[in-house]
Amino acid sequence: MRILLFGNPSMYHSNLAKGLRELGHEVRLISSRFGWRQFPVDDIQLERRQDINGKLALVDYLFKALPVLRKCKGYDIVEVHHPMFLDLRGTMMKSFYRYIRKHNKRFVMCSVGDDFNTLNQIINHDVLRYSEQKINGKVQDAEDVKSMRDLYLEGECVPYCKHVANDCDAIVPVLYEYWACYNNVYPEKNHFIPLPVVMPEENPKDFSIGEKVKFFIGLQRERMHVKGTDVMLKAVEDIVRDYPELCELQVVENVPYKEYERIMNGSDIILDQLYSYTPSMNSLLAMSKGIVVVGGGEPENYEIIGEKGLRPIINVQPTYQSVYEELKKLIHHKKRIPELKRQSVEYVRRHHDYRKVAKQYEALYLDLLSSCESNR
Repeated sequence: MRILLFGNPSMYHSNLAKGLRELGHEVRLISSRFGWRQFPVDDIQLERRQDINGKLALVDYLFKALPVLRKCKGYDIVEVHHPMFLDLRGTMMKSFYRYIRKHNKRFVMCSVGDDFNTLNQIINHDVLRYSEQKINGKVQDAEDVKSMRDLYLEGECVPYCKHVANDCDAIVPVLYEYWACYNNVYPEKNHFIPLPVVMPEENPKDFSIGEKVKFFIGLQRERMHVKGTDVMLKAVEDIVRDYPELCELQVVENVPYKEYERIMNGSDIILDQLYSYTPSMNSLLAMSKGIVVVGGGEPENYEIIGEKGLRPIINVQPTYQSVYEELKKLIHHKKRIPELKRQSVEYVRRHHDYRKVAKQYEALYLDLLSSCESNR
């Protein structure tokens, strides 16, 4: 198959592309490097400049994008990480979507981040018990949280996002939360597939723990409330203050992906995604290295991937007290950490290895193409 992928948040499509290529498919990836995060792009990099004013940046971006997009024809599958798969607004995006839709066989929209349908289900239909948008029935009003609603529930992106979801051939949510939202609206085209992870070249074998438990947390100041790192940071700082002889903390802020990964190595525990039910790419990367995740590990997560035995994630509720108490348990019962580390590696190998995930995507793509042929 000839496959075109758009977008590469946290190496998601790079890992998938690697697996699909190993299966013998021709794959092209087009993506930005997501600003300061600097995710590597192994094919075509399409970046919008931040050092010039908005209109000039738009002209420059279109000047670079148009020649690339004119060549986006003749693919069996086009898959995008989000309805807004280019760095453009909704009215302009629709023209590009129509062009790509017209000149390729099948179009797959992944659900890797919030859009109209996910936010609408969370806010107006209470699909989830909690999220960064709504806790205990109360809509959250932190600026970085509210900005997502302004963009995808009320802005010009709304009709475009609705159109793509209605028109695409399949929707692939990568977390339980997104699957639950889309299953309420498009159950017939909703296909959950886990996130793909490339395991370390040398699988971790030493799951020992040192004299002190080493905590790690990464901050994105512009998304502190979205990620829940404001709550998690306060809890872990207080734990280290209260029990300095038992634990220590490494904090990094807005560092590029490769640097982030380097600093994270050697940690015992990572705090990530307070409001998630499911481990994200960041959490899974840590788990593949034998680092225990404190964050999203609700029963729904294990159920959707069919995991009966492993329980490596320290699941927390979206409160300071819940995070503090779970961290306290870990440092006072650190003999359980090596087993959690071992389970973390096995969990990623069992459910998220990029080769296994690529085969699931391959099966979906072939099914879509088969229905395409039968409709002719």
